Amino acid sequence: MKNILIEQNPHWQGTIYASVVRHQLKQLISYLPTRQIITISGIRRCGKSTLAKQAINHLMKQGVNPLNILFVNLEQPFFLEHRHNANYLNTLYDTYLKLANPQGKTYVIFDEVQFFENWQVFVKSKYESSDIKFIVTGSNSSLLSNDLNTLLSGRTLEVHLNTFSFEEFLDYKEIDFSNEIARLNSRIAIERAKEEYLTWGGFYEVFTEPKELIKKEILLAYARNIIYQDIVPRYGIRNSNELERLFFYLLSNATSILNYSKLADTFALSDKSIKEYIGYFEDVFLLKRLDRYHTKAKEKIRSSKKIYVKDNGFLQIAPKHSKNSGTALENAVYNILYIKDKDVTYMRDKYEIDFYACAKLYQVAYEIEDEKTRKRELGAFNYFMPKSEKVLVTFEHNELIEGIEILSFDGFVFE
Repeated sequence: MKNILIEQNPHWQGTIYASVVRHQLKQLISYLPTRQIITISGIRRCGKSTLAKQAINHLMKQGVNPLNILFVNLEQPFFLEHRHNANYLNTLYDTYLKLANPQGKTYVIFDEVQFFENWQVFVKSKYESSDIKFIVTGSNSSLLSNDLNTLLSGRTLEVHLNTFSFEEFLDYKEIDFSNEIARLNSRIAIERAKEEYLTWGGFYEVFTEPKELIKKEILLAYARNIIYQDIVPRYGIRNSNELERLFFYLLSNATSILNYSKLADTFALSDKSIKEYIGYFEDVFLLKRLDRYHTKAKEKIRSSKKIYVKDNGFLQIAPKHSKNSGTALENAVYNILYIKDKDVTYMRDKYEIDFYACAKLYQVAYEIEDEKTRKRELGAFNYFMPKSEKVLVTFEHNELIEGIEILSFDGFVFE
C-alpha cells in the first residue's frame, strides 16, 4: 500500500500538478478554509481529479506542508478486494500517518469515493474526532448528496463540475472573448470553435483529440464505462444489455418528448423499470429530463418529459446519428440554462416554447432564413406569457424583431 500512496501523491516530492484551470476552482478554493466536507460531483472524465489536484497546488502555495495532503484514487485496482470493507479506509489512513508523519491539520482527498461501500461512515467518524479537511469526488449525484447528508446534514459543501463550458473551451484555445471588441476581432475563431463545440462537446480528452474516429471511440468508451461501472453494480441491474440499448436509443431521441409506454413496449420492460433506468442515467450525469411548465408542483411532476444529454459529444455516438445541427444547438442551450436555473421547464399547448427559465421564454432554431420557420418560432412567443422577455437562440443570427431578442449561440453565452 505504501508504494501506491507514494505513486498517487507526487506532490510529496514537490511536484506541481500541471492542468487547465477550470472556472469552479475559485469556488473550491473559497471552501477550503471551512470545516465542512467538500464534495466534487460530476460525470466521469469531466475533470474532478484535476480540479482536486489544483486545490493541492493552491494549498501548497499557501504554505501547507505537502506531506499533510493525502490524495487517493479509490478506484485503483489495488483496492478492489477491499471495496466492501469500509474499515479498510482506516487502515489506509493509518498507513498514511505512519508513512508521511504529518504534523497538525491534514487534508484528505478521496477520488471516486463511491467505489467504496459505506465510505460515509469512515468520513463521519474522522470528521467528528480529527482535524481533517475532507474533499471527496464522485460520479453519482445521489451518493454524494442524499447518502452523505443522511449522516452529516448541513456539514457538506458541493462543487458541481460539468464538462468544459463554451467559455472554458475558448479559454483553452486562447481565443479572447473578454469584451465586445475582443469578440469582434476573434469572430472567425469563435465561429469555428462554436461549430466544434456544438458537435463534440466539452470532454477534454475528446476535443483535444484531432481524429474524429478516435473522438467517437472515446465517447463510446465513456458511455459504456459509466453504464457498467457506475450503474450496473450499484443498482444490481441484471439486464445490463437492455440498459445499454435504452441509453443509446434515448441518445437518438434527444430533445424529444418521452413516451414511457412506447419505450416499455420497445424494450419489453415495465413503465416503472423504464423510469428507474432513466433515473439512473440522471444520477450519473448522462441524461436529464425536462418538466413541462405548470403552476402546480404536482402537475409539473406528472407532466410529459423531454430528454436531454449532459454533453453534446454523446450525440455523435447515437445509433441513428445524422448531422442534426438544430438538436445539437437546442441541447447545448438547455445545458447552459439548467446551470442558470435548475427549475427550467418547457411549454406545450397549441404551440411549443423550448424553455422557460430565469423568467424568460427561449426558443431555439439553428437558422431562421426560411420565412415559415421564422414565423413559427416567433409566433409561439405571444401565445405564452406575452409580457415575458423573449429570446430566440440561433447559430449565428443577431437581431431585434418586434421586441424579441434574436441571439447567436455565442451571443447567448456571453449575454
